[in-house]
Amino acid sequence: MIPIQTQSQANDWWRSAAIYQVYPRSFFDSNGDGIGDLPGIIQKLDYIASLNVDAVWISPFFQSPMKDFGYDISDYRAIEPMFGTMDDFKTLLAAAHDRHLKILIDQVWNHTSEEHEWFIASRSSKDNPKADWYVWEDAKPDGSPPNNWRATFCGSAWEWDETRSQYYLHSFLTSQPDLNWYNPEVQAAILDTAKFWLDMGVDGFRLDVVNFFLHDRSLKDNPVRPPEMPRPVGAGKNDPFFDLHNIHNFNQPEIIKLLEPIRKLMSEYPGTATLAEISSAEDAMLTSSEYVRGEERLHMAYNSELMEDAPFSYTRLRSMIQKTEAYFKDGVICWTAGTHDFPRLKTRWQKYQTGDRFTQEAFEHLLAALILALKGSCCIYQGDELGLTEANIPYEQMQDPFGLAGYPSILGRDGCRTPMPWQKEAHQAGFTTAKESWLPIPEEHFAFAVDLQEQRSMSLLNKYRRLLRWRKQQPALLQGDLTLLNTPEPLLGFSRKCDEQHLICLFNLSPEPIHHDLSDYPECVEANESDFTNRRYDNTVEIPAYGVFFGKNKQNKIKRR
Repeated sequence: MIPIQTQSQANDWWRSAAIYQVYPRSFFDSNGDGIGDLPGIIQKLDYIASLNVDAVWISPFFQSPMKDFGYDISDYRAIEPMFGTMDDFKTLLAAAHDRHLKILIDQVWNHTSEEHEWFIASRSSKDNPKADWYVWEDAKPDGSPPNNWRATFCGSAWEWDETRSQYYLHSFLTSQPDLNWYNPEVQAAILDTAKFWLDMGVDGFRLDVVNFFLHDRSLKDNPVRPPEMPRPVGAGKNDPFFDLHNIHNFNQPEIIKLLEPIRKLMSEYPGTATLAEISSAEDAMLTSSEYVRGEERLHMAYNSELMEDAPFSYTRLRSMIQKTEAYFKDGVICWTAGTHDFPRLKTRWQKYQTGDRFTQEAFEHLLAALILALKGSCCIYQGDELGLTEANIPYEQMQDPFGLAGYPSILGRDGCRTPMPWQKEAHQAGFTTAKESWLPIPEEHFAFAVDLQEQRSMSLLNKYRRLLRWRKQQPALLQGDLTLLNTPEPLLGFSRKCDEQHLICLFNLSPEPIHHDLSDYPECVEANESDFTNRRYDNTVEIPAYGVFFGKNKQNKIKRR
């Protein structure tokens, strides 16, 4: 039985939320144009609800020239016609709420499209009412950009504008000019935009690249990164952006003060929440924790720690959990292993694993269980619940401007953005009736289609469903503290404990069975016997290759000797 919640607990749903990310272009196409849309999400809401998640984060569907596929917004309050209408969104919102699903919408507040009316006005002259709404600077005496800052999408972060005879700052594409968050009028306009959507009934926002909101106004050059200095977690080895030590162009300490009016506004709408993306930071875990500390900043934050292309090791995981426990004293981390910006988690991690097909599948199930058992909220990117692999998109079919600009050393983000496979035998895997989808669907993805997995009780999809349903019934996982256990490598162990329940969580990170003594936990039994099978020998449990053990005692409380 799912525990009864107080109103305060209901408003704090975000502290332990399971969030499902929908990338609209690739979720489901309802009108046969090869591109997913809002009516398509509506048609698949029952599928999302069947996952037993709490909320849905929807990537941008706002009016946009689509040079960065919606992350270049030209009108914050209008729907891009290829995705549908405002009535479609209102229908989606109501239908989601009917299914007890909360809706978080993506808000891109660091920059706009160059086609936004604000930027059109700003670039028209140096003395118009919005002249200071973006970051404008004069050229150096030789006509070159103000400094050496680079855009994350390659090249200089400065673009010359003939009309104003000045450079403007763009941390991403040249068509994405950065807003000037030092201007109180910009801050007010953004908050007014947030209020527009909150009044409509959305349950919160995913905030894009929050740590880019401010730059060092002295415009100092960024130093060259010394060879011995490691790159941030998740940074590409061949990405020239990280050839510099980026200490002046973003991640400024003053950003913290900008979060206070955002949180104050959210407090006027009880039960709403913010999820911050922390991008490209030198210490992403520390920065994330600073953005959610206390009750005057944001609610949740995620970072690239779990999205690094590195072995999924005992040492790495323990270190990550220890840092989380040290940094996130009162804030909430959103454990995120995959998004629309990173290669598919299955491809990143399984290449480091050994064993046959069965142990590979066991590893996928272990990942699902681990992410759902850690303290905080978690996010599941569409298709990861199916075990989709990273797609290999040939250059002539690539769409991502980041990948096109960095090719061939940077392959971009197309490989994780391919459409969802709904039906193995259907045209275009049931995603669209169009001859072609906006990105090709890899042939190997057809074998992971939803209709196939729904027929297999032990498929990864059904494993996620059962685990998420079970998680909702475990007070310790929803509100308990986490304590690492002194388990020997490669057995990762931690406990989750609250007044109502004490669970032990054990994860075998090796392709060989492990025997573990449970003497410290008398009368310990498996907490979800239907999903993981472990043999018992008195006080010893055998955990199979990449296996999981969740334990509790018969009275649901484990007492140490």
